Amino acid sequence: AIAGFDAADVTTSEVPVADYLSGMKESPERLRVGVPRAYFFDDLDLEVTSAMNHALDGIRTIAQVKEVGLHVPTDRALQKAESYATHAKSLAQNPELYDPETLRRLRSGEEVSAAEYIEQRRELDAARRSIRSIFADVDVLVTPTTPMPAPAITELKASPDALRPAELRLLRNTRPFNVWGLPAISVPCGFTQSGLPIELQIVGAPWREDTVLQLAYAYEQR
Repeated sequence: AIAGFDAADVTTSEVPVADYLSGMKESPERLRVGVPRAYFFDDLDLEVTSAMNHALDGIRTIAQVKEVGLHVPTDRALQKAESYATHAKSLAQNPELYDPETLRRLRSGEEVSAAEYIEQRRELDAARRSIRSIFADVDVLVTPTTPMPAPAITELKASPDALRPAELRLLRNTRPFNVWGLPAISVPCGFTQSGLPIELQIVGAPWREDTVLQLAYAYEQR
C-alpha cells in the first residue's frame, strides 16, 4: 500500500516495485540468513534469549544461517537537529504542550551547528551506502526486535527517570535499520511466562521487501 513513486512526495524513490506476494510462498532454502550477534544480542532478557535460540533453530531448517558482523553508528546529533527543526515553531509558540523531558530532548537539537549537521548528513549517506556490502554475503539479517519484553506503563509512570533508559533499550535493535533505510518486519517468535509477546526482526537489502516477506512467511508457517 505504501510502496512506489509519488512525484508529489520528495521522500519517495523512483524504483520499480516488485510483486511482493508472488514470491512470498516460494521455498526460502536458498536464502542466506545473517545473524549479527554483537550489539543486537547484547544484554538480552533471558526469555528473549531462549525464544531467539528456538527461532534460529527453526530458521536453520528452512534456510542457510551464518553469523556476521555489523558496525552500528550511535551518534544522535543528526536526529536531534532534525527533530528540533520539525518542532521549532511549535516549541516557540506552545512549549507548555510538551512533556518536560520531551521538551528538554527536543531543545538539545538547537545546539547542533549547521557545519556539524552537514558533516553528520554526509556520514549518514556514507553509512547507507556501506551497509549494502553486507548483502553480498547474505540476503537477510535476523535479530531480536527488542532486547526485552514490553515494560508496564504503570511502572514507568511511577518511576519517570526509568522511562528514557527503557525507551532507548526498546528502540536499540530497530533504530539502526531505520537509520540505514532498510526494509524490516517483526514477527512473533514466542511469549514470556507472563504472556507478553517476543518478536523476531527480519531485515533485507534496499528494495528487497520480497525476501523479507519470503522468510517471514516461511518462518510463520514453520
